[in-house]
Amino acid sequence: MKTRHNDTTVTDWSRLKQDVIQYAHHIGIDKIGFASADPFLMLKERLYKHREKGYESGFEEKDIEKRTHPERILPEVKSIIAIALAYPSRMEAPPKSEPGNYRGVMARVAWGEDYHHVLRDRLQKLERFLHERVPEIKTEIMVDTGALSDRAVAERAGLGWVGKNTSLITKEFGSWVYLGEMLTSVPFPPDQSIEEECGECTICIDSCPTGAIVQGGQLDSTRCVAFLTQVKDEIPEEFRSAIGNRLYGCDTCQQVCPKNRKINFTHHQEFTPDSDAAKPLLKPLLTISKKEFASRFGRSSGSWRGKKPIQRNAILALAHFKDKSAVPDLLHVLLEDERSVLRSTAAWALGRIGGEDAMLALKKAKIREKDAMVQKEIEKALINVENVE
Repeated sequence: MKTRHNDTTVTDWSRLKQDVIQYAHHIGIDKIGFASADPFLMLKERLYKHREKGYESGFEEKDIEKRTHPERILPEVKSIIAIALAYPSRMEAPPKSEPGNYRGVMARVAWGEDYHHVLRDRLQKLERFLHERVPEIKTEIMVDTGALSDRAVAERAGLGWVGKNTSLITKEFGSWVYLGEMLTSVPFPPDQSIEEECGECTICIDSCPTGAIVQGGQLDSTRCVAFLTQVKDEIPEEFRSAIGNRLYGCDTCQQVCPKNRKINFTHHQEFTPDSDAAKPLLKPLLTISKKEFASRFGRSSGSWRGKKPIQRNAILALAHFKDKSAVPDLLHVLLEDERSVLRSTAAWALGRIGGEDAMLALKKAKIREKDAMVQKEIEKALINVENVE
C-alpha cells in the first residue's frame, strides 16, 4: 500500500508510525502504543471463566467473541493504536466535610469533564491525521464503551501492565490514566508489551472494602464498590456499610497501590476537578432536581446513570456518618419520594443513625407506607434503631 505524505509517496509504515506518535504528543496524548490485531485468546479464556463464576457486571459487551476478536468489529483491521491520558489523583483545597454539612466523594475518573468525550476528540484528530495520509484507511474508534477491552489492548501495545487490581499501570502515570483505542487497516509495526511489576504485592487485594479482587487478577464485579455505586436498584445490605461516603466509583485499590505513590498529573485542563461537584454536600442531593443535577454533574462521566444512584448513595453516606441532622431530610424521602429504592434505603439509614428522632420518623413512615419491600425495611430499621448507641 502506498500513502501520501508531504507530497511524497510513503510505503514505510514505520515512518508513518513515527509521524503518528509525534502528532499524538502534539495534540496532548500522554502515551501511545501500537498493537497487533490478533485475537485476544488468553483474555477470551479468562472472560469465559469470569462468566462461569458470575463475576460480570452486566455493563460489558455480552458477546465474548466480539470482545476478543478485533476483526469482528472491523473486518479490515491490521493493527490497533492505543492511547492514554493522565488524570489528577489529588485535589487542591478540597472542601471540608464536617458535622451537619457532610460531603460525599466522586471517584477520580469523574472529577473533570467526561473522559469519553475528551479521548474521543483526541482519537478523532488522530483519525483525521491518518486519513489525510492514507485516504483508503479504515478505522474504528472506541473509548470504554466499545466491545474490546481497553486494558487488554493497552497492555499489548506496551502502555503498561494490568495489575492485580485489574487496572492498567503505566510507569509514568501509575494507573491514573484514561484509555482508548483505534482499530486501523494499516499494518503498523507493533510495540513490545512490558513485564508486570506487581511481584508479590497484594496491598490492593487486602485493601478492597468488599473483597471483590480475587487471586489471579480477577474482579468479582458484583462485589466491587465501583460497580455497586452505579446500579439503579437497592444495594445488597451486606455491602451498604462498605460504600462509605462514595457517591460514584471507588479508588481504594488505586490509592493503596505503591506504583501510584506521589503521582499527580494536572496538565489536562479538561480533567481539573470542580471541588464542589467532586465532593458535594450530601443533604442537598436528596432533593436535587433533574435540571440541577444536569447543571452540576452533567459534564462528568459520573452522571451517566442519572441522579437516582447518586441520591441513594448519598443516603448511605449520611448513614455512614450517623448524621442525626439528616433525620428530617431522610423522613422527607420516606414520605414524599416516589421511588421505592430511595425510601427503603432511607429507612435503613435511619435505623443506622438511631436516636429518638429517627425512631419517630420510622414510625410515622410506617403508617403511610404501602410498598411491601419498604415496609419490611422500615420494620427492620425500627429493630435496629433501638440498638444504636
